[in-house]
Amino acid sequence: MHRTRTPLTTWFWAAFFVSTHTPGFSAAQFQRHAGIRNYKVAFHMLHKLRAAMVRPARDRLRGLVEVDETYIGGPQEGKRGRGAAGKTLVAAALEVLDAGEKKERAGRLRLRIIPDASAASLHGFIQDSVGPEATIRTDDWRGYKRVACHGYVHQIVRPKEAEHIHRTFSNLKTWLEGTHHGVSRKHLQAYLNEFVFRHNRRRTPMAAFQTVLGLASHATAPTYRQLLAAGTKGGWVHPNLSGASESRS
Repeated sequence: MHRTRTPLTTWFWAAFFVSTHTPGFSAAQFQRHAGIRNYKVAFHMLHKLRAAMVRPARDRLRGLVEVDETYIGGPQEGKRGRGAAGKTLVAAALEVLDAGEKKERAGRLRLRIIPDASAASLHGFIQDSVGPEATIRTDDWRGYKRVACHGYVHQIVRPKEAEHIHRTFSNLKTWLEGTHHGVSRKHLQAYLNEFVFRHNRRRTPMAAFQTVLGLASHATAPTYRQLLAAGTKGGWVHPNLSGASESRS
């Protein structure tokens, strides 16, 4: 917000909408609600707030954690499965909490774009996202083999038994298509950061609003030129991210 020409009240409305509105807010929606003439201003404001959704000192997940990957992108011709062409591979780690009476519920989430489903990529994501001695629940994909060598307990389950993370993937894709009508790969990680932030604070929306305002006062955010930089990965990488995607809850 430093040296911003936009009224602070508009910034507060943007932070409120993006953190508390259940389906989220697209730049086009915010432009209409806030009466902003230029779409670029609304687009840039929301991306600055997404940058504030990354806490520098995030902690790692613990306990029982489901790990899997999914492809983001519309249907295209080409290879399918873990070698799918023209899509972006996203890894996820999700805490599974014991709610009593043999019921489980989803806890905190981590999401990151990864280059491939190799052991190097998956193990690196797991080590960055999950604390030591946790129990990792995955399918039998070869990329997860030997993950126990990093100090984890490794459970291999059938895909349908990892219901929490598959439901999260479904919610993520519905949100990207329903609210934002799809996003480019260049900006996808920023939207993943927002989804994680909102997921981890879904039961305390007003606390999420206050957190965004607090982090925004110290966050490093991209300029509009950096957001539009050429290249599939974009021209701006969040300084608090060493490949990991999001914030502590």
